[in-house]
Amino acid sequence: MPEYAIGLDLGGTNLRAAAIDRAGQVLDRRATAANPAAGREAMLGHMVNAVSELRDSCGAAGLAGIGIGVPGFILLKEGIIRNSNNLACLEDFPIRAEIERRLGARVILENDANAAALGEKWMGAGRGVDDLVLLTLGTGIGGGIISGGRVLQGYLGMAGELGHTTVVPDGNPCGCGNRGCLEKHASATAIAAMASMLHLGEGLSAREVYDLAMSGNEKASQIFLAMGQALGVALATLVNTFNFPLYLLSGGVLAAWDLFAPPMLEEVRRRSFTFRTTDTRIEKATLGSEAGLFGAACLPWVEVKLKADS
Repeated sequence: MPEYAIGLDLGGTNLRAAAIDRAGQVLDRRATAANPAAGREAMLGHMVNAVSELRDSCGAAGLAGIGIGVPGFILLKEGIIRNSNNLACLEDFPIRAEIERRLGARVILENDANAAALGEKWMGAGRGVDDLVLLTLGTGIGGGIISGGRVLQGYLGMAGELGHTTVVPDGNPCGCGNRGCLEKHASATAIAAMASMLHLGEGLSAREVYDLAMSGNEKASQIFLAMGQALGVALATLVNTFNFPLYLLSGGVLAAWDLFAPPMLEEVRRRSFTFRTTDTRIEKATLGSEAGLFGAACLPWVEVKLKADS
């Protein structure tokens, strides 16, 4: 029986789970709607049921462990989620211990963007690279840092909150309490907000702003120019800080790559001597929405390797 791990990707609207073997082959998967408004017990039930079905399908003897990627801050030592707007029903609750108790199996929690970065390192654009940074561009902006083949977590597990790095001093106010966060200047939400400020239309989505830009609307094109410049400032800082070989971007906003990437790369070149003079790469991630699932499944094997190395 092949050894496999189960990864769960828990979002505000969907729960996806997959049994994946060491070669990255998906053996079986489950997906269900996640409704946090239904309460904690319903959410826990969905998670436990998905894992139980996959374990029954693939055989309990081969299970190496369970990894769960969740949005928000995670207190790693305690196994508790903090500050997760999408999963308020699970906040400040010992979710790891409770799922372990119900399943009788080892569970590892990780931030969803960190899990996505690990997934790209394992089976995506970061294969063969032990040091990389991933920026996830969606409704907000998340980040994951892989150093030496493992997630860089910080002393509490809160490292890699790259969407809240400052790119515009005294820029747009952010819910985190800062101003000028990358998330407020380069996410899908920021694109829509800029479109509203420029009177392009009320309630436009980032996709609709992109369509306007592609049809020749100058104001819409300027939005993606500003977005690219904000990303360039952030990436130049990351290149100068880490000197990693690879920086990846993922998420729905990647559809506008041809609009924002040229000003982004120009800004990085302008602000980073390292980028100008080395073969440092800034590229698209390749796993899309599957990255978090692969990364979550990889967590048990990473933990085993860490214990072996220590």
